[in-house]
Amino acid sequence: MAAAVEEAHRFDPKAMVENAVIGREIECAVLEINGKPEASIVGQIEIDSKFEFYDFEAKYLDGATSITLPAPIADAVAAQIQSKAVEAFISLGCSGLARVDFFLTPNGEVIINELNTMPGFTATSVFPKMWAASGVTYKEVITHLLKSALTRNNGVLGN
Repeated sequence: MAAAVEEAHRFDPKAMVENAVIGREIECAVLEINGKPEASIVGQIEIDSKFEFYDFEAKYLDGATSITLPAPIADAVAAQIQSKAVEAFISLGCSGLARVDFFLTPNGEVIINELNTMPGFTATSVFPKMWAASGVTYKEVITHLLKSALTRNNGVLGN
């Protein structure tokens, strides 16, 4: 790790260096429903084999990635991921919505990779797809977001 930090410092005195994590890319959406954060079903990101990482090109080039809903994992692991997603949402003081990205390692360890407080919201984005697969329509997602915002702002938008 020290060698990696030294290499990074060749380019900038401020650097963050992390160990590589080998595992499947797993995602879970969180949405405030009636004032309570709820987790969607869990999805697994499938990346075209021509990409080494789930980077910008892999995410946004047509056909480069897809999501398998629900993720092909044990129910107990899916429940653990959903619980961790809601816990992260609450711990970080989030409101409205978030997408929590995980790694699931070959030995079954669940690692939070990142929490996205403004996930993609287009027809091809993962967030609405996870909710649709969970039985919540796009219109219902928008309705829950509006109710959540109004509740936080005492019924007034724009505060």
